[in-house]
Amino acid sequence: MCGRYATTRTATDLSAIFDAVDLSGAAIAVDYNVAPTDPVPVVRMSASAAVRSGEQVASGPGSDGRPEAVRALCVARWGLLPPWATERRAGARMINARAETVATTRAYARPFATHRCLIPATGWYEFAPLPATSPVPARRKQAYFMTPGDGAPLVLAGLWSVWGPPEERVLTCSIVTMPAAGDLRSVHDRMPLFLGRDRWEPWLTGPANPADLLRSPSDADLASIEIRPVGPEVGNVKSDGPELIQRTDPITTVKPVDLTLF
Repeated sequence: MCGRYATTRTATDLSAIFDAVDLSGAAIAVDYNVAPTDPVPVVRMSASAAVRSGEQVASGPGSDGRPEAVRALCVARWGLLPPWATERRAGARMINARAETVATTRAYARPFATHRCLIPATGWYEFAPLPATSPVPARRKQAYFMTPGDGAPLVLAGLWSVWGPPEERVLTCSIVTMPAAGDLRSVHDRMPLFLGRDRWEPWLTGPANPADLLRSPSDADLASIEIRPVGPEVGNVKSDGPELIQRTDPITTVKPVDLTLF
């Protein structure tokens, strides 16, 4: 399995977009080629963020005086590690959680119920094999970059979990995926679940109702995604830079396939 996406906004930008307290500790970096186990920005609900921002719940009837949870911008390791995982490298196999089973699978059921997060991105990559009739070598694949055509933030539905003993605790995350819809089916049979602005708050704080939370993006949101052919350099995890997301001429027409990524 492989997975790639891009996140190119600064911590300052992300804090403003999500109205979130920045707990990232200056660890958010622009990355045009995010790969499994890389550190990535996430937005989650956090009571500790309320303490750091000076927000407190006033004591009184019906209040226990504890700080109210607010949105927090954090850094997480891409690849969720459930509490029982015995080693960090297990997370490389858990970068994606399938929407069809996320509410019932042992590793994801609790995070889906109580630990949902927003994963900001600029876009995600997909790799599609070329037809057998292609004049280029069979090993070549056409890379695509899926991104909002208007430059708006792309927000992926995520789950988070904390793993490790107190002295080695690490925040980890997975991206929820679902069957591809709309024109995105022309590239791959799956896609990340991405959320319009009206779905951010329900995803973070709403009841864990699969019917509500896991529905497909609206037709308008689907239509806003540009399917952009890009060069093959993104396939190398060492490659980085804005040139990775620049449009190129496609090698040839590709067919829908059941492949990797999301």
